[in-house]
Amino acid sequence: MDLGALKPIGAASAGLIKDGTSASFGKDVIEASRDALVLVDFWAAWCGPCKQLTPIIEKVVKSYGGKVRLVKIDTDAHPAIAGQLRIQSLPTVYAFRDGRPLDGFTGAQSESQVRAFIDRALGDDGEGDIAAVIVAAEAALDAGDLQGAAEAFAAVLQEDQQNVQALAGLARCYLISGDPARAEQTLSLVPPDKQTSAPVQSARAALELAKLAGKSDNSAELEQRLAANPADHQTRFDLAVALAARGKKDVALTHLLDIVSSDRAWNDEAARKQLVQLFDAWGPKDEHTIDGRRRLSSILFR
Repeated sequence: MDLGALKPIGAASAGLIKDGTSASFGKDVIEASRDALVLVDFWAAWCGPCKQLTPIIEKVVKSYGGKVRLVKIDTDAHPAIAGQLRIQSLPTVYAFRDGRPLDGFTGAQSESQVRAFIDRALGDDGEGDIAAVIVAAEAALDAGDLQGAAEAFAAVLQEDQQNVQALAGLARCYLISGDPARAEQTLSLVPPDKQTSAPVQSARAALELAKLAGKSDNSAELEQRLAANPADHQTRFDLAVALAARGKKDVALTHLLDIVSSDRAWNDEAARKQLVQLFDAWGPKDEHTIDGRRRLSSILFR
C-alpha cells in the first residue's frame, strides 16, 4: 500500500526508536529489554546496506505497538559496545530480552525477514500481536500521527488482508489526509459479509461527510431561507448537513436537535438518523458526539 500521501503529525512513536551511545547502552538496551524486546542496530555512515536496512527496521518496529524498541548505534562514534559484542560486519542487528542478547543477523534484510526475526524473538508467530497493533494504531490516530497509524494498520493487513478494523482504520487515515478516493478504495476491500460492521459503518459515514464537504457551499443561501421561515425543517436539515460537512459541528448539532425536539417523526425521523450518522463519522470519543448523544437522549426520553 502506498502511504506516501500521508504526512506524520505528532509523535506517537517517540521513545520506540533511539540513537544509542556507549554511556546509554545500559539504560536504553539492558534495562529497557526487561519490559520489551529491544533491537540494537549497529551501523555506520559509510555502510550502504545500513542505509537500506535502518528505515525497514524502523517501520516494522513501529507496527508492534510498543512491544518492540529500536536502539541505533553508530559504530564509528561509539566503538566500545561493538567491540564488546564482537561486531565484525555491518549492518548487524541483535535482539535483547531480559537483559541479554537472544539472536541476531547481519546484512540487509527485507521487511518480511525482519518481521519474522522479531516474531521469533517474541516467541510467537505474530498472530497474537494483531490486537495490540490495532490498539496502538488507534492510539496513534487519536494522537494525530497519521503515518504511524497508517503503517500499523497496513502491517496488520499484511498478516490479515480482510481485517475489518485495519481496513476501516486505514480508510480513516486517508480521509484525514485529504484523500477520499483512496479511502473509498480501501473500504471496497471489505468482504461483503462484513460491510455492516461498526468500524466500517463509521468509516463510511466519515467518507460520506467528506464527499459533502467537497461540494459547493450553499450554507449562506440556506441560512437566509431559514431566517425567512424558521419552521422549514427541510431547510434546517440541509443547513445542518452542509455545516457538519465543513466541520461546524456545534451549529449542525443544534439545528438537527431542534428538528427532533420540534417534530421527532419528521420525514421518517430523518434528523435523528442524520445525528446517528454524524456520531458514527466523528467517532465515539469526539466531544461533539458525547455531547450530542447526551442532548439527543434528553429530548427522546423526557
